[in-house]
Amino acid sequence: MTLAQRIESETGYKCFTTFDFDFTIAELFGESAIRDAYERLFNAFKGDTKSLTELVLILNWKIWAWYEVNEAVARVYDELWRKADEWACENLKGEDAEYYYRTLD
Repeated sequence: MTLAQRIESETGYKCFTTFDFDFTIAELFGESAIRDAYERLFNAFKGDTKSLTELVLILNWKIWAWYEVNEAVARVYDELWRKADEWACENLKGEDAEYYYRTLD
């Protein structure tokens, strides 16, 4: 079962991006590839509230997927999650902020 499928199964939220797959491929190439994937995705989608929200969701789930398997990878995902969440909290306003908080709650 993919991470996106687990998210849907456990929360009812259906992922619409390929972020899970993008990070899964990056994981094969190490921490720098994960960071590169994040930068590419964040820069491409930070202006799209729904995609940004899903990026933050996937990063959070990736932390939990890795924390008992590979602590270093989990720490990378935690750093990236915090960075994306901080940006969203500082920059999303009105309906965009409401969507973000409602979806991630």
